[in-house]
Order: sequence, then C-alpha cells, then structure tokens
Amino acid sequence: MGNRCGGFCPRGYVSVAEAVSSTDVEDNVSSADEVQELLPEMRKEEEKEERFRRRRRLNANPGIGSRKHRVLRRRQVKIEAEAWELATKEYKELLKDMCEHKLAPNLPYMKSLFLGWFEPFTDAIAKEQELIRTGKSRQAYAPYFDLLPADKMSVIAMHQLAAIVMTGGEHGCARVMTAACMIGGAIEQEIRIHNILEKTRKKKEKADDSKNGVEGESPVVMKEQENLRKKVTDLIKKQKLPAVRKIVKGKDDSKPWNVDARAKVGSRLIELLLQTAYIQPPCDQLADTPSEPRPAFVHTSRTVSYENKKGAKKYGVIQCDPLVLKGLEKTARHMVIPYMPMLVPPLRWRGFDKGAHLFLPSYFMRIHGAKQQREAVKRAPRKQLQPVFEALDTLGNTKWRVNKSVLSVVDRIWSNGGCLADLVDHSDVPLPEKPETEDEALLKWKWKLRAVKKENRERHAQRCDIELKLAVARKMKDEEGFYYPHNIDFRGRAYPMHPYLNHLGSDLCRGILEFAEGRPLGKSGLRWLKIHIANLFAGGVDKLSYEGRIAFTENHLDDIFDSADKPLDGKRWWLHAEDPFQFLAVCINLTEALRSSSPETYISHIPVHQDGSCNGLQHYAALGRDKLGAAAVNLVAGEKPADVYSGIAARVLDIMRRDAQKDPDVSPDALRAKELINQVDRKLVKQTVMTSVYGVTYIGARDQIKRRLKERGITEESDIFGCSCYAAKVTFTALGEMFEAARSIMNWLGDCAKIIASENEPVRWTTPLGLPVVQPYRKLGTRSIKTSLQVLILQKETDKVMVQRQRTAFPPNFVHSLDSSHMMMTAVACKRAGLNFAGVHDSYWTHACDVDEMNRILREKFVELYETHILENLLESFEKSFPTLSFPPLPDRGDFELREVLESPYFFN
Repeated sequence: MGNRCGGFCPRGYVSVAEAVSSTDVEDNVSSADEVQELLPEMRKEEEKEERFRRRRRLNANPGIGSRKHRVLRRRQVKIEAEAWELATKEYKELLKDMCEHKLAPNLPYMKSLFLGWFEPFTDAIAKEQELIRTGKSRQAYAPYFDLLPADKMSVIAMHQLAAIVMTGGEHGCARVMTAACMIGGAIEQEIRIHNILEKTRKKKEKADDSKNGVEGESPVVMKEQENLRKKVTDLIKKQKLPAVRKIVKGKDDSKPWNVDARAKVGSRLIELLLQTAYIQPPCDQLADTPSEPRPAFVHTSRTVSYENKKGAKKYGVIQCDPLVLKGLEKTARHMVIPYMPMLVPPLRWRGFDKGAHLFLPSYFMRIHGAKQQREAVKRAPRKQLQPVFEALDTLGNTKWRVNKSVLSVVDRIWSNGGCLADLVDHSDVPLPEKPETEDEALLKWKWKLRAVKKENRERHAQRCDIELKLAVARKMKDEEGFYYPHNIDFRGRAYPMHPYLNHLGSDLCRGILEFAEGRPLGKSGLRWLKIHIANLFAGGVDKLSYEGRIAFTENHLDDIFDSADKPLDGKRWWLHAEDPFQFLAVCINLTEALRSSSPETYISHIPVHQDGSCNGLQHYAALGRDKLGAAAVNLVAGEKPADVYSGIAARVLDIMRRDAQKDPDVSPDALRAKELINQVDRKLVKQTVMTSVYGVTYIGARDQIKRRLKERGITEESDIFGCSCYAAKVTFTALGEMFEAARSIMNWLGDCAKIIASENEPVRWTTPLGLPVVQPYRKLGTRSIKTSLQVLILQKETDKVMVQRQRTAFPPNFVHSLDSSHMMMTAVACKRAGLNFAGVHDSYWTHACDVDEMNRILREKFVELYETHILENLLESFEKSFPTLSFPPLPDRGDFELREVLESPYFFN
C-alpha cells in the first residue's frame, strides 16, 4: 500500500506509443541531429512560458501586496493540487495511529466508515495495479489504472461516490453511468495535476542545481535530457514531427481520456469498493450473537416508466445502506471538495481551456459534449472573444467574504433541527400505517405512501445540499476574502464555477455572502439600503414607488432593530420576508448604520440588487420598438413601477367578463368564464407570462394554471381541466394583445430556425459581444460500453438535428444571448468606473453607495446594445450562411424612442 507512482513519467509525458497515436505523418524527417537543435529551443520555450505566467500573475492580481499574494497563491495551489493528497495522508496517519495505540480513533460516523474502507480498498487497487504491471491483466482500463498511487485512487473513489449519492437526487442511489464517469473523470484530473506538479518539481531541481554552481549538468538533468533525447529521436524516426513539436512547446502531450476510458476505470473502482466496503449494524440487545457486517453498497437496477410513453427504462444503480445514507446527511464537513472558491483572483481567460483555476481543469464554456459549439469557440480569434473574456474576468475579480452574523444564525437554526426560514426539517415525514382492509382505503394508503416517500427523498436531497453549502461557508468564514471564477453556457450566460456556495444560489447562499470590500454608505447608499429592505421583504411592498418602499422601511424600524438584535429570541419579524436570510443581513447592516454616530460614513459590505422587470419582455420590446410593450415593462418613466403580471391579469379579466355575458348554448366558454372571474389575479397568470418569452407551449401554460387552481381548492378533475384550458387560451390572447411586437419577433425567429433546421443544419449566430453560438439540439443515438461492472449504454450525438427543438428553442436562446451581452457590457463599464459588480443574469449587484452610478451605466449600455441593428445583422448572417434559402422579411417595428430608457427609474429597480 506504499506511495507508489505507477507508470508516471517524471516530466508528465505519456508513453511514446500514445504520443504517436495522436498525430499524423507530416514531414519525412529522419535525421537525429535535429535533436541537438530541439533541446535548446525547448528550454527557450519553457523559459518564455514561465515569463508569460509570471507576467500574467502580476496582471491578474492588482492591489494585492506581492508577499501577501505569494502566501495566498501557495495556499491556493495546495487547495487545488493537494486536496486528495492531504486526505490520503490523513487516512494513512489515522491508520498508523490506530495500529500503534491499538485503539480506534474517536471520529465522526462517516469519517470512521471511510477509514474502515480505506485499507482493504487500497489493497484491492494495489493488487490490481500489480497484475497490470506484471502483464497478467490486459483489461481495456489497464493503461489508465496504474497512473496514480492506490491509496490516492481509493480516497478519490470513496469520496466521489459518497458525493454523488448525496447530491444525485436518487435517495441513496447513484446511477452507475454517472458515478463511473465522475469517478473516472476525477482520477484523470488528479493524474493531470500530478503531471504538472512533477514537471514543476523537475524544473525547480534543475534551477537549484544551476544555483549551486554545479559544473555542467547535474545527474538528474543529464538523465532527464538523455530520456528526452531518446524519445524525440524515436518520434523523428517514426516521422511524427507534430509530437516532437508538442514536446518543444513544453506542453503536456497526454491526450484527454475518452468517455470509454473514464467509464471503465470508474466502473472497476466501484466494483472493488463494493467488494471491500462493509458496515457493522448496531448491536441488537435481544440477539444472542452480534449482528453480521453487511455491504455498504450494493449494485442493483431500477426501472422507471415515463408518463405518456409506452414501456419502461431499466438502468443500473449503486444503492447505499440506510445507515450510510443517514450518515451522509451529516458528513459534508468531512467531504473533500476539490472545487473551492479561490483565495487569489482567477487567472485571466485567454483561451477555451486557459484561465480561471491554477491547476484544476477550467473551461471557458460549458459545452456538455456539443462538438460543433466547442469547435466554433476554438476557431474564433482571441481578439473576437476578448470582450467576453474581459467580462468574465471582471465577474471573477469581485472579492467576497462570509457574513459571520448571518452564518451564526443559520448554524443555530440548523443545529436545532431546521424548519425555519425555508430550511428543511431534519426529520422525515412518518410513513402512514397500512390499513387492514382491502378496499378503497388501501388504494388511498398506497398513494399517500408514495407521496410521503417522495417528500422524504426531497428532504434528504435538501439536507445534503444545505450541509455542503454550510461546509464551504465554515471553511471560508475566517478568510479575508475569496473569488469565484466564472464561465459561460453556450448562450453566453455567466455562472460561477464553484458549485455549492455562490451568489447564484438560494436565499441561504446569498444571505451568507457579502462583498469583502466595504464602502461608506453616503446619503444615496442609506436610501438604497432602505429600498433594498423593502424589495427583499416583497409581498407587494416591492411594487410600491421608491418613496413608498422607504416609508415602509422607516415605519418598521422597531421590527428591523428587533430582528437584528434578537433574530431567534425576539419577534422574528424577519421570517415574514420572501428572502429571509438576505433580509436579515440587511436588517443587521441598517441597524448598525443607524446606531452609529454617522450613518452616512458607515462602511457597508451588503450587495444591493437592481432587477429587470420581466427582463425577457424588455428585450423583445426594445427589439420591436414596441410602445405598448415598453410601457408595460418599465422601459418608459412612470410614477411607480408598472407590473406586467397585473396588467395581463386585468386584460384576462376583461376578456372573461365579455365571455361571461354570452349565451352558454352558443359559447361553451361562458360558463367557464363565470366560474373563473373571481379567480383571476396576478398570481394565476404570473408563471405563464414569465415563461412566455422562453417559449412556453399551450400545454405548458395549461398545466401551470391548473396547478394554481388546485392550490385554490378546485379539485374536480373535469372542471379544473376545462377551466385551465380556457384560462391558458385567454392568457395567450391577452399576451398577444399587449405584446404584439414580441409575438411577431418570436414567430419570425422560429420561422427562420425552422428553415435552417429543415436543411439538417443547427441554428448558429454571433452575439453582439462576438461570441459564436451553435444550438446543440441533435437526435441522440446510443452505444454500449462493456465494463467490469455492467454494460453501460451511452448517449451520443448523431448527425441529424432536431428540427422542432431547434425551432422552439431559438427565440428564448437568442434573447438569453442578448441579456447576457447586456450584463457583460454593464460589468466591464462598472469595472472601468471603479465599481464592484456581480451579475445574476438579469439582476445586477453593487454597493449601496454605487447603485445610482450602476443604474446610469446599465441604462446607457442597454441603449447602446439596441442602437445596433441586431435583427438586421442576424438576417444578414443567415442569408450569408445559406444563400440558397429564402427567409421571411423582418417583422414591422414600432416607433418607441429607445433613449426614453435613460429616464425610466423602474427599468431595473
């Protein structure tokens, strides 16, 4: 079980055979004399690369003292590169301590389980590696299985499988396909990190040797050069000059693993863990003998059937023991989380996989296997992508910290069982008792049992999720600050790369996070903090004018002070807010400011949000220069914010009143209109209006309204179905009347997409910031991968596009690419103006004192975006790409004056 390094090459280069297999014959070169020229050139390339890295580090980290930055960077390297190393070391030390003292250490439940599995699992991996090394095992996974020490592989596999069971939403199950690929991917990632570290270590040794004044080359360097010379000679003899060039560039020439390799390595590790991981049930006091250990994980299968589809689908799962499942809910603080917020600003983006983290793999775009999108981004010149790179760098350079006051309240609630401020209950819902009768009561019991089990599955997933979020918060709470590197989805929308605790998350996450940099409130900031409190309280207060919101806050100052002073022991007014933890954070901040000797000079760290009013419809109104639509979504000035949902509800009510007057014998909708008149309000139509710009179908709208009617006690199936059908139809009519221009643009975009997709081509366009977008929707085929555990069925893209999906997805995707462009333009302009900025799609955040300046900037950038000929440019690009196709003319535009947005106080509010 020693710390073996398997098949590692000291500089991180894979075998010659693998390097050769990835290249093509280019030139007929056979002279080994070139090697003498290549080695000095290689050293120059490496020195040049090192100088570039040093320059980039300095550029990426303005404002941090060089000594302090070096300390933080060393810690960041440890976090990224040594997470699994440190966990492995800990388990080995615990085992050693246990053997020496003949006592089991007093560990938390799951940690003790991991420790119990660690040694037998490691031994099983080491045995497998020995078989591979001696040539007795020639399995397909063999070339990949012996590249890491067995102990490190065991720690990675144990923790990754546990994490998948925690977060997979399958209640104690992990799909074999998902688990195998994730574990295999984690192993590959660790091998790459090890390669980089080995390469760095060798460079350091080389530098140390030259510093010590060794004449000529040290034995280490001479041996290394001899090996490299031999490798280069072999490659040249085999006419593989591209592989030689890779070495000259000083790059790691190992190829990324394919899905088959990841799946096979992951499957074999899961299989070995199943054979070696056991759990000891608690002793039964009534039994004569102690209970037998049982497997911690079992390989089984599940069958799932889909609504409206014939047949069912069977898939393999890893089911964990109930005791393990229970332990996992409380174990997040003992899990290894490789992706953590960064202690130093992320590296600047300069390519598809160049930027963000120091060692961990970082990709500019979340591709999810779409080859054409990846190729389009890789082909795009760096200069073209520079505006997007700069925006992501801006978002990634915003420094955050943990709000300790809010975290302590969360910890108190969570340790007392949850169930407050939208935190899930620690307990499961008790299962209903089975009735003894065999009649209708049994059927009701089965339905109730199914509902309770579903509720308990959801509670388990929520508990695991909260534990992971709190684990990260506790690890980061004493840090002066940290950063979230960002990347984008294929439409250009930006997301933090850290998955658990970030500002895109729930109210819990947002309440726990605040800006690390504080700024004095000033008169403007104090005003915006009061408005922000009203916005977070919501419940209609957020629809008042700004003065109305300030009055609400000032009328509730006693409640605000009580919430800040005694959050859990006072009146708990803060729990009535729609976003309770964010609300509590601002209550504490405002209380401290108002009690200070000078509220306007009080330093605030709270991010204040400005949100778009039904932002998708705002973009459509600007595209169509639609006066009526613009007024409905606050593109024009008003005394108080227009509420588009209330506006649509009012139109729906007018239509229903007209229908209710009709003769029921002639108009079948008359009775439904009479029944629904008293049910129409903004809540009934809100979801349908919100999703209308994202292509919600009639059936989708019907189901949304049906859920709202059920909540109101209308349960008769025939009535509720007919009423929801009618209400959906009327809502679409009202939307069409109020947003006629939006509807015509949506239809035009859909028609263009259909024409393109009918040629078996995906819809592609370039965003105003230069990002190439290719819609990924293709028909999926399957292929089988035979692993040691089971045959895995893998989905793969075919060459056939999904015409209907390309058509329906294009309008919402296009609008998303526009809202992301607006956010990125605003982010860069805010950075240049000296503001801190964070973006959550159509919600823009900055310090309270800077909200007025950010509001000016975001309005100017919106006007700048839509003063370009967006639809004309799109049509021109389509006609250029498909000269033989005929596209419909652009829809008519209205006469809305775009610059009115500059004077609209509630455009973002």
